[in-house]
Amino acid sequence: MRGLKRSSGKRLSPLAGKDSVFFDLDGVIYRGPDAIDFAVESINQISLPVAYLTNNASRTPEQVAHQLAGYGLQLRPEDVVTSPQAATTLLASMIPAASTVLVVGGEGLLQEVSQAGFVITDSADDEPVAVVQGFSPEVGWSQLAEASFALQRDPSVLWLATNTDWTIPVQRGVAPGNGALVSAVHLAVGRLATFAGKPERAMFDVAADRLQVSAPLMVGDRLDTDIKGARAAGMSSAVVLTGIDQAKQILAAGDDQRPDYILDDLRQLHQPYPDIVRSVDADEVHTVEVGKAVVRRKGHVVRVARAGEAIDLLRAGAACIYDSGLKIFGLDVDPQLYEGA
Repeated sequence: MRGLKRSSGKRLSPLAGKDSVFFDLDGVIYRGPDAIDFAVESINQISLPVAYLTNNASRTPEQVAHQLAGYGLQLRPEDVVTSPQAATTLLASMIPAASTVLVVGGEGLLQEVSQAGFVITDSADDEPVAVVQGFSPEVGWSQLAEASFALQRDPSVLWLATNTDWTIPVQRGVAPGNGALVSAVHLAVGRLATFAGKPERAMFDVAADRLQVSAPLMVGDRLDTDIKGARAAGMSSAVVLTGIDQAKQILAAGDDQRPDYILDDLRQLHQPYPDIVRSVDADEVHTVEVGKAVVRRKGHVVRVARAGEAIDLLRAGAACIYDSGLKIFGLDVDPQLYEGA
């Protein structure tokens, strides 16, 4: 069973044994216009190749690299992997070269589709053979309507979306993401889109091919995109508690969304990750210890025996729940494990 498994012995950092690190952006490196505490200095300390993976399709790699460099990160535009890049890679394998494509999205998506040699239109009347949809703050009803008209006109029209993110974290809070906009078109046309960005593995394959690596660590704040995608691609993953998903979501994660590491912030990439020590007594009480935190399970009841540090308590609780083989709704979980989340 994968997810939060650590062998006893010398404690190693999450970077041990990896040949590269992939970072999500929103909620990991920045939130809104501001860098997240400790993120930049922690990334600049990494001696491995680094790639930055973003599902946000509104900007070009050059624009993303410029923003990240403004925080103090050392990178090139080639180090940025975007969902439009994954989408155009898929698109090229699915429709003829130089086909007409209706694009709903921002400059980042428009640039990639154009550079791939396709003819771009914003009108269903031009009879596009595909609709490609990505996030941009400027996307409104008119663009979504044109996509709907094109998809209704001919069932053979390909519908490709850059990503499924339902939400996006911004400075003022959490706002609707591309998944919400794609859902609006879905409700109008009764069709499902094909997706290219996280959690689909196309984006992870693009990053691995570009860096020529085989054992990366994916670091993200969302279980349903960053962690699920990494697991589908056979990569190790770490969830950091500076963005969207918090204790409740981590404890309830399904098999395909469970991280290998849980981090408070990116400083813990460089720190020894604690052993997760498991034991079972004669009464079938399952005990998990992480640092000074102790969590026990008997049957479907999960209780905190000793709290210890908050992050270690979450790690112990997650391991105890994951080991049970039971769905979260089948367990009686101590609220102390997710209080304040």
